[in-house]
Amino acid sequence: MPAIRSLRRALVAALGALLLAATTLLTGAGSAQAALPTPVSAATARTYLAALTVAADSHTTTYDRTLFPHWITISGTCDTRETVLKRDGSNVVTSSACAAVSGSWTSAYDNATTTTASGFDIDHLVPLAEAWRSGAWAWTTAQRQAFANDLTRPQLIAVSASSNRSKGDQDPANWLPQTSYRCTYSRAWVQVKYYYGLTVDSAEKSALTSLLSGC
Repeated sequence: MPAIRSLRRALVAALGALLLAATTLLTGAGSAQAALPTPVSAATARTYLAALTVAADSHTTTYDRTLFPHWITISGTCDTRETVLKRDGSNVVTSSACAAVSGSWTSAYDNATTTTASGFDIDHLVPLAEAWRSGAWAWTTAQRQAFANDLTRPQLIAVSASSNRSKGDQDPANWLPQTSYRCTYSRAWVQVKYYYGLTVDSAEKSALTSLLSGC
């Protein structure tokens, strides 16, 4: 009998450990999410902007989104989109497949909020089409994949679907987020373009110069 009781206690303990592990996997408890990469300072951004080559957009009719492989596996079952959703949300709960099943998100572009991950897009701050026109047309597929999934630079951000669709592939001369986010946005834009050696057109540079002067 003592042996049976000991075996029973061991089985109960093992079951409890399995349940705890499953709960931790589901909720992501204890896994702190990284902050959105902070852009360079306005002063540094102004220096970077001055160093960018000014050139008209090129290869404007040859862009194809499939040329930029995106939403690749980042870790385990998590792809780029899921990683950004976890990073940019609050109290995000994920399934074993890394899908966000609950949480809350606020869009920096328009202050819209949601508790449903499917209602938000992951925006490429410098759009893929804009990158293509600014020099990415000459890159290898591997370089374009790195750009499309860059979690190190301030290039990917979870935003409302409506603001992302409104922006499309426009540069800061034609589209900007809400006023309170424009300084951050312009600093990030210049940092990404500088890092990847992309060009700016004259209207784009003029808009960025004005934005950065007010930061």
